Amino acid sequence: MKAQQMFQESIDNKEQFWADQARNIKWSAFPENILSEDENGYPQWFADGKLNMSYLCIDKHIEDGFGEQIAVIYDSPVTGKQQKFTFNQLKDEVSKLAGGLKSLGLEKGDTAVLYMPMIPQTLFTMLACARIGIIHNVVFGGFAPHELVVRIDDCKPKVLITATAGVEIARRIPYLPLVEKAIELSQDKVEHIIVYNRQLIDNKHEYFEGTIDYQDLVNQSAPADYVEVESNHPLYLLYTSGTTGKPKGVVRDTGGYATAMKFSMKYHYGIKEGETFWAASDFGWAVGHSYMVYGPLINRNTTIVFEGKPVMTPDAGTFWRVISEHKVNTMFTAPTAIRAIKKEDPNGDLIKKYDLSHYKKQFLAGERCDVATLDWFDEHLGIPAIDHWWQTESGSPMLGLLTYFEDYQIKRASAGKPIPGYEIMIFDENGYELDAHHEGFLVIKLPLAPGALLGIWNDFPRFKSGYLSQFPGYYFSGDGAIKDEDGYVFVTGRVDDVINVAGHRLSTSEMEEVVSSNPDIAECAVVGIEDQLKGQIPVAIAVTKAGVSKDEKQIEKEIVALVREKIGAVASLKNVMIVNRLPKTRSGKILRKLLRTMLDGKEFQIPSTIDDETIVEEIREKIKIYPF
Repeated sequence: MKAQQMFQESIDNKEQFWADQARNIKWSAFPENILSEDENGYPQWFADGKLNMSYLCIDKHIEDGFGEQIAVIYDSPVTGKQQKFTFNQLKDEVSKLAGGLKSLGLEKGDTAVLYMPMIPQTLFTMLACARIGIIHNVVFGGFAPHELVVRIDDCKPKVLITATAGVEIARRIPYLPLVEKAIELSQDKVEHIIVYNRQLIDNKHEYFEGTIDYQDLVNQSAPADYVEVESNHPLYLLYTSGTTGKPKGVVRDTGGYATAMKFSMKYHYGIKEGETFWAASDFGWAVGHSYMVYGPLINRNTTIVFEGKPVMTPDAGTFWRVISEHKVNTMFTAPTAIRAIKKEDPNGDLIKKYDLSHYKKQFLAGERCDVATLDWFDEHLGIPAIDHWWQTESGSPMLGLLTYFEDYQIKRASAGKPIPGYEIMIFDENGYELDAHHEGFLVIKLPLAPGALLGIWNDFPRFKSGYLSQFPGYYFSGDGAIKDEDGYVFVTGRVDDVINVAGHRLSTSEMEEVVSSNPDIAECAVVGIEDQLKGQIPVAIAVTKAGVSKDEKQIEKEIVALVREKIGAVASLKNVMIVNRLPKTRSGKILRKLLRTMLDGKEFQIPSTIDDETIVEEIREKIKIYPF
């Protein structure tokens, strides 16, 4: 069965198709009811099935004779530490921690908040929760107390599991003062606070009354066996916002998600059991859940937990060192990481230092990858860099290429074709499907494939209004896109990234593509700012590559001319501002809304997701002297 045939089968005979895929994982009770609806009429998969995710990720492989295979590699250049764990060792760590949680009175259906750094204990904790049916919510380590408070108050955890500190490059970030503040501010008091002591410094003064030591709890607890849960029992919650107002907790099921993870690892990422897969993400993001923990482990791949930065630990060759040292077969990261490496090592000199013969594929997602970066990667690495698209809500790819079938064809700047189970269409604002090469709203016909969100935690009206109301019978992604005559989809970005210049709707992502094609530019963002005459005008904020000595004004002139040549005078791009760095989230997404607000001279709040707050002041000073 080839890719297009597989996709068509998933649409024409969806129940049979996903029943067949579900047989690739082991169930305690295989579902008879493949596709049904919940009490709100929303589709759900495998409702009467029973299984356990922790069993699938650990015990199943031990039963099959792979207990001594390396399951997890921890590589921390920021602390100089490496550790490896076999599946047998993983089971020991996870089952004892699960036993410890049971001893504290936690049981199936309870919730836990994890506020932890990039260490193996975070992965152990996620799997321990899954083992006994506790619903986990991982919060990005280092978020301000307010971010913890809104999640605690929304999901009401019985336990909060944290560590003494995270490490950002050479800076220790103490977690316990942040946790103590959050506990003080939250409406609902958490019964148990478990702390893993990283022993980076003498930190006794940071502890507060009532904490439980993680290692003591593990050492004194009897191993807990896995408990079977219903297919639609929530495995985890993942909040997609929460900087202001009520947070939005995406609910992930167990059975559909397990099926989707096994399917995507085999067919989309094309990786075989026993190979090494590295997703350079954080546990707090959807990628960290799906492709650092559950996807690789369910597929019996060795997964890497990396604590560091792509260009600073110690240099821009860090990624290639990890790939070489641990014989990584397939990697997944955000385009911004590759752009950062390209900026520091434009000629790819550091790549030549390492044996990358095992490295076969590079996947990119998180935001659209520009052609210039793809070209750089192709020139210096010589392996496929495959862009794809999905959301926290879907949990796995919705657009991409099924690389299991070796005849897949990459179209640069495209996120690929719809993945089986996702019937993707491009609509106009009235809900009519558009022809090829016309930009519109990216929508997906219900039902979504298995593994996509069950809804928003305790708030179906919000789920319905946010995703299901604009085009009844369809899920609205919030993104704009164009489909070509071959079925490839080009995602143009969030629909609010389209700007209106004197009545002309223009895509900022298209302008970014042109700006980034300038040979001196490492990365850029284009945003629309307010203009009394035209309503909005575009501004490009760009970062030059390392070693570029050309005058900024000259570069700005070249970019303006290039946009005029490629898009036309209608684009009205006359403002280009060269900066040292762009503000980004910790997951690598450019904070375009923040840039837009700053350029408009409006009051703004620095997002809690920002990677480095000092960039804001850099941009502010640049705006002061820029002649808009």
